[in-house]
Amino acid sequence: MIYKFRIILDADEDIFRDIEIEASSSLEDFHNSITQAFGFDGMEMASFYLSDEKWNQGEEISLFDMGDGTSDVRLMNESFLEDVVTEENNKLIYVYDFFTMWTFFVELAEISEKEDGRSYPNLLFAHGNLPEQAPDKQFESEGAEETESSDEMDIEDYDDLDFDENWN
Repeated sequence: MIYKFRIILDADEDIFRDIEIEASSSLEDFHNSITQAFGFDGMEMASFYLSDEKWNQGEEISLFDMGDGTSDVRLMNESFLEDVVTEENNKLIYVYDFFTMWTFFVELAEISEKEDGRSYPNLLFAHGNLPEQAPDKQFESEGAEETESSDEMDIEDYDDLDFDENWN
């Protein structure tokens, strides 16, 4: 089986790639296809995250195990598209380069039969060019309340913070 995906950069402009890849491919193969399709060198850390219909980030599937060994980490080279993506669970979030946070929405568009004479993965369509820098993100936590901005504090307010100047 062949999975056809649309990979959309999380940006104001429409920037996306359509890729078809064998369902039996690993997520590492898919990661490599995405980096090539968008022109990345592929040398940065990346992860896929399972997602629901509202694009809420779920379980991580990482390129490398960067943990301390105390928890199981699901790895891209051990995870296969057909085991992760189904018609019902057809969305992933892909993050490339954790310093710049290139974030993409990945959605399964179609499942089809393999075509003779075609090699996979295959870039079907490319729309838009990547900006020089990753788009800025506004991160919010659930239930976050408005807090006083640090910009609004005056230098005189620091006297009220009980800071011991002779702490060392």
